[in-house]
Amino acid sequence: MDQERVARTALTIASLPVAAVLLQGAPGDIQFRDVAAAAGIDFVLHNHPTPEKHMIETMAGGVAVFDYDGDGLPDIYFTNGAVIPSLSKEAPKYWNRLYRNDGELRFSDVTAEAGVAGTGYDTGVAAADYDNDGDVDLLLAGVFRLTLLRNGGDGAFEDVTAESGLRGGEWSVAAGWFDYDADGHLDLFVVNYAHWSLDFETYCGDERRGLRAYCDPMQLTPIPNRLYRNTGQGTFQDVSATTGISDHSGRGMSVAFADANGDGWTDALVTNDNLPNFLFLNQAGESFEEAGLFSGTALLQHGDPVASMGVDFRDYDNDGLPDVAVTALIAETFPLFRNFGDGFFEDVTGPSGLALHSNRHSGWGNGLYDFDNDGWKDLFTANSHVNDIIREFEPTTPYREPNSVYGNLADGSFEEVTAAAGEAFASTARAHRGCAFADFDRDGRVDVVVSSLGGAAELWHNTSPGEQAWLNVRLVGTISNRDGIGATVRAGRQANVMTSAVGYASSSHDGVHFGLGESEDVSVQVTWPSGSIQDVGRVSANQVLEVREPRQVP
Repeated sequence: MDQERVARTALTIASLPVAAVLLQGAPGDIQFRDVAAAAGIDFVLHNHPTPEKHMIETMAGGVAVFDYDGDGLPDIYFTNGAVIPSLSKEAPKYWNRLYRNDGELRFSDVTAEAGVAGTGYDTGVAAADYDNDGDVDLLLAGVFRLTLLRNGGDGAFEDVTAESGLRGGEWSVAAGWFDYDADGHLDLFVVNYAHWSLDFETYCGDERRGLRAYCDPMQLTPIPNRLYRNTGQGTFQDVSATTGISDHSGRGMSVAFADANGDGWTDALVTNDNLPNFLFLNQAGESFEEAGLFSGTALLQHGDPVASMGVDFRDYDNDGLPDVAVTALIAETFPLFRNFGDGFFEDVTGPSGLALHSNRHSGWGNGLYDFDNDGWKDLFTANSHVNDIIREFEPTTPYREPNSVYGNLADGSFEEVTAAAGEAFASTARAHRGCAFADFDRDGRVDVVVSSLGGAAELWHNTSPGEQAWLNVRLVGTISNRDGIGATVRAGRQANVMTSAVGYASSSHDGVHFGLGESEDVSVQVTWPSGSIQDVGRVSANQVLEVREPRQVP
């Protein structure tokens, strides 16, 4: 479907009443209620907007959910900006913030005692237990710096960047943990954006009218990403060159991981801003082959790059193969690439309905999660345009937008159900950026936390009606990495990947969630990163299930 036709259809459907656009076979009700204020979450993202319109101001907003204190409840961490031009957190309002989950949807700000306020202009965050000590650690990606915060297991973190061997100096937007060589130690992929400095003074917009806008990314030179191998001794080795990662330059926005071609090795999908996306196929833990164009994930069918931002890499159609969902700007649609085996993908943005329903939105963070627990993963997107004065140039294009949710119709397609998800959900328009996903109150429903530039954070409590069954699988690796990151979990006909790299510059570390519909139990199987396959057997629904990897070598 060409873009003009998509745009015309989107405008037509937007003018119809909600009841007229809900298709037969629509998913169960998906409902959200913002409880951030009542929960004690008072975070505001300060990106320090300036008259010079520095492009870093548009990129802030990564969010992580993870259990930092081991009490079984997911906590929330927000990255934050800094003063420009110093790029330093010169006041507490610029601190990154950690909120401890106290239970019953109540949170406490524990930033100071945990020692996680940060020091620079931070954008992305990646959560995982990189040292296999049982405590989840944090990597911060920011402007000209990386920060590694090691969780001491006593409620506090230690900045171990200097001794780790990680090197900053580039504009890093995001990062993600995965075990590319399957040695049981999580390695680090750092997503870099472009060559940029504070001396970049190009005037973009309409100088005649005195309207200065953020510049088009095409004016910035792409740069390579970086891959750091975990030595297992608390240090990292830069293997970007030897593995072939640094052979490819892009304007990276985010990264997600899965086994794209079924060869047993974890691959990396990197979204690029107005450049073809990268799919780095893992060559048995030795190197990577960039196969974006060859695989069909680099571009949409029309052949032009889009402003690819957030990404999730998991199976939406229950065929056992991980698919790719991406966000982009208005009129570009939110691309969806279906995996049809052996590392080949097809652009199904049109047939899935996402071209029609997403064409009028701009998106950043995203995630494929089963919000109504019917056994099919739905899609959440955190929405906003990049240009804060876009209406001066495109009067009908909004800058601030509500978030969106797309229900999975169980036939390979999606229907936007934002209007039905709650009046507040459908009307809360902000400059949304990162989002992260977890079951914060342990009621079996996946909730969402969202950041926004200059605005209050949102905690969307999933209040979807009904008593659909669910299962949350927690993995403990013994031969594989402690988190089990990179494992594939199968629950009945469904498959899902254990990963914490989800969305835009964000991290969701809360096990592997399955909606089970009306099932009372389900058979579970885990394929571990070590290569071993574990048949767990049939387990009861509606529980958090811990699965420990057997110690035998496969």
